[in-house]
Amino acid sequence: MGERKFIYESKSLPSWNNPISHAVVANNMCFVSGQLSVGLDGKYIAGTMKEESKRAFRNFFAAVEAAGFSKEDIVFVDIAFCDLNFLHEVNELFISLFPENKRPARTVYEVSALPFGGKIKVMGTAVKAD
Repeated sequence: MGERKFIYESKSLPSWNNPISHAVVANNMCFVSGQLSVGLDGKYIAGTMKEESKRAFRNFFAAVEAAGFSKEDIVFVDIAFCDLNFLHEVNELFISLFPENKRPARTVYEVSALPFGGKIKVMGTAVKAD
């Protein structure tokens, strides 16, 4: 699989006390761990679904960029949240973040709980073209 790069520290990423990396790069692929609504200090920031979604996506994009990839390299986004009734709000944000002809593949699903009592978690994969 070649050399791997583990992204666990960056000034643009929340400080974690978890035994995982924000992202792992293998060859031309970047795998981003689930990002929540947390600040740079690693503390959960509660808010509306819209606020938490924006913060989670900001952290997701920060992990992608810290790994040397760009938003345009994102090919898959996985979104877990605690209430599917907020799907329309998440869809509106997703549409605003990704142009129509460059939207990544995506899954969304409801979970019974997220760490810190969060409302949403965003993770995904980015790939650099050869």
